[in-house]
Amino acid sequence: MFRPVRCLQGQDHDAVVEIYRQAVLGSTAALYSAAQQQAWAEQCHTLRLQLHQGEGFVVCDPHDQPQAFSLRHPSDRVALLYCHPAAQRQGCGQRLLEAIEQRSRAQAIAMLRTEASLISKPLFERLGWQVSWREELRIGGVNFKRFRMHKLLGQGY
Repeated sequence: MFRPVRCLQGQDHDAVVEIYRQAVLGSTAALYSAAQQQAWAEQCHTLRLQLHQGEGFVVCDPHDQPQAFSLRHPSDRVALLYCHPAAQRQGCGQRLLEAIEQRSRAQAIAMLRTEASLISKPLFERLGWQVSWREELRIGGVNFKRFRMHKLLGQGY
């Protein structure tokens, strides 16, 4: 079983970059082509700068090794949410989103936004997020579809 969510720390950066890469290469084949997976995974090289700019959370195994992570940047946007394939479907993503929502409410942020992939969209929807619009973009010269989503954090939402 996993330990509670904790703040992302500098010593976690190598592990979360690998989680990102493994999640993209090991969990997306049913929804993305090999070219899409490769282009997406190559984005791991830009991750370190993002990790220093935002506020992150991790869920760890009993040895305090990260298994899933999220990043909020800027303060009203879920920029990253990834779980290692071996730890998926165990509630990590939900726990991370709940931590972001709790922190955002404490900071009086009324609404969160994100760009959800085909693989993460169902989780966001299950937790009350709504699609604002669908968009297409290019990553590494390859076309992708994703969803701009939002969630109101006020009372009763």
